[in-house]
This record gives sequence, C-alpha cells and structure tokens, in this order.
Amino acid sequence: MVLVIAEAGVNHNGSLDLAKELIDVAVDSGADIVKFQSFNTSDLVTRKAKKAKYQILNTLNDESQFDMLRSLEISFEEQIELKKYAENKNIEFLSTGFDLNSIKFLNQLNLKRFKIPSGEITNLPYLRLVGSFKKPVILSTGMANLKEVEEALEQLYIVGLSKEYITLLHCTSEYPAPLKDINLRAMQTLKNFFKTKVGYSDHSLGIEVSLAAVALGAEIIEKHLTLDKNLDGPDHMASLEPIEFSNLVKGIRRISLALGSKEKKVSSSEKEN
Repeated sequence: MVLVIAEAGVNHNGSLDLAKELIDVAVDSGADIVKFQSFNTSDLVTRKAKKAKYQILNTLNDESQFDMLRSLEISFEEQIELKKYAENKNIEFLSTGFDLNSIKFLNQLNLKRFKIPSGEITNLPYLRLVGSFKKPVILSTGMANLKEVEEALEQLYIVGLSKEYITLLHCTSEYPAPLKDINLRAMQTLKNFFKTKVGYSDHSLGIEVSLAAVALGAEIIEKHLTLDKNLDGPDHMASLEPIEFSNLVKGIRRISLALGSKEKKVSSSEKEN
C-alpha cells in the first residue's frame, strides 16, 4: 500500500485552528499521515536572510525570511495538542524538524517515523541525530546529486540505522515545480543505485505527476495540502485544495489496485470469456 502524506506544512499560517482544519481535511481525504513543520526561526535563519523567489511571489509583503518564518511557527505546546487531535481522528501525526532542538522535541513526542527535508541532506550532525533514534526515516533528495545522497545515507548508517528503515523521496525543490525539471525517472535511479525504498515529494501543480510516480513504484507520496490556494503564504499556491487532495488519494488507491502483481496469468474476470 502506498503511504500518502498530506503536507500541511506551514499552510496553517500560524493559526492552531487552521492547523486543526487541515488535519480534518487530511482525514476526510483518506490520507495516511498529516505532516507539519517544526522549527525555531532563531536557530534557522539570520535576521537579514532574504526570501526565495517563490516566497516573494506567493506572499503579500516585503518582510524578511526571518519575519515570515517567525509568523509561521507553531509552538511545541501547540504541536503536542495537534498530535493529540490527530490521534483522536485516527491519522498519524508527523512533523519535519529543521533544527536540532526541534528534532529532539519530536523524538520526545514518540513519532513513528522521521522526515528529513531536502535542505538538511548535507547537515551531517542533524542526520546522525535523526539516525540515532533508530526509527524509520523518510529522506527527501531535492537539490542533491547522487554523491550527496550517498554521503547522507552513510551518516545514517554510521549511527546504526538499517537500510530497511529508509525511504528516499525524489523531489524537485521549486514551488511550483516545472514539469520539465521534475525528471521523475530519477526516482527509479535512486532505487536501483541505493537499493532502498523510494517515493516522491511532489511540488508540481495538479495530481498527474504523483499518480505517475505511483505507477513507477513510489511507496510514499507527499503532497502539500491547503484550505485555499489564495491564502497568503509561501506554499499555498503549490498545494492542493481539499477536493483535489481527495481526488489524488482516490487515484493513488485505484492505481495501486490496478498494478497488481508481476505474474502474467489469466485473471478471474477473464475466465468466463
């Protein structure tokens, strides 16, 4: 079964109520996991850091990267509340930590797995800390070449994390990602080269690329979810609204069923003919 992650991310815009609404939508869509982001802005960027081009285009003011991220933080206490809320809704809570303190906090939350974002794939102390927890790891590989992915995996292996616990996600780190740059076949390259499970973190518009990834063997699909693409914020424009996300999950389930096994045989529905 393909694991579907509804990436709520920072699309709550700093509101606990919006975050809970995103959990509700993820549940209604049939997603397996709802994922947020955990970070302390002061540990992440300098006060003078500029926003990325896509962030400038998708936000309505000229604030700095620091000020934008500060407005999108959810406190540790709020994350504890969100985890309880998700568990009551029978959906797995997950969060991507972007700094060491956040990672340590998430480990105390007793998450089932950890998600490493593309931007931390060269952060060796970060990788070793996550690997030391000996829990399943989902590692996004946006902006990385094969050598960098290999070195990241080595850090996880050094601290004793088994290869069977790791899933590599192919990813194109642009929001939205242009079709010409997605290079979806690279997901299969990751699988063949590193002998790990693979999946796809989708930043493209629409649902077609995620469905294609499932057909090519993705075991995890991660896609951003928003309540409204027109909301102010860096990721809303490259996200799916509730009906779209529901259609994505239905498509994934149908394709997974149709893929079947590799055995060529007469199917039960063919026998009568």
